Amino acid sequence: MSGTRATIRYAKAFLDLAISAGNEPEVYKDMALISSTINSNEELSSFIQNPTISVSLKQSALTEVFASATGLTKSLFRLLFENKRFEILADIVSQYVLMSDENNGFQVVTVTTAIAMDAVLEAKVSDKIKEFSDKKITIVNTIDPAIIGGFILRIGDKEYNASVANRLQVLKRELSN
Repeated sequence: MSGTRATIRYAKAFLDLAISAGNEPEVYKDMALISSTINSNEELSSFIQNPTISVSLKQSALTEVFASATGLTKSLFRLLFENKRFEILADIVSQYVLMSDENNGFQVVTVTTAIAMDAVLEAKVSDKIKEFSDKKITIVNTIDPAIIGGFILRIGDKEYNASVANRLQVLKRELSN
């Protein structure tokens, strides 16, 4: 559901509000904490998604769980409560983090490898990425043994596939023609 119109609109409006209020760094910390908590806690995630639980109970529970959050972040909970949109909270928070990173010149780059990257390979990949992007880069390494070897690099909406599995697929297509 991440990336729906409502999610993007809420996240954009909330980011603009945080910037205009002058406490975007604090709100960003709240959003990152909420995102990681919801994503790592299956019970909390299903609690938020459960339509049989009243929205007011969800609001009070989240306000208690995230008691250290800024007043602006708690106002997002109230807004979602009023608009009966609590089920998209996790998506709004994730979208907010992405938009804030982009606004601050950060970019998340996903590198898929067959095995975990070591520090030397990560440094080489980082140097290569700097040729394509002038933003501050955060590398996220995902492991997929199905690619056999090599790597798949995703920067924004661009993808560079240098995996052994991809090369074998290309070779198979060429030989079958």
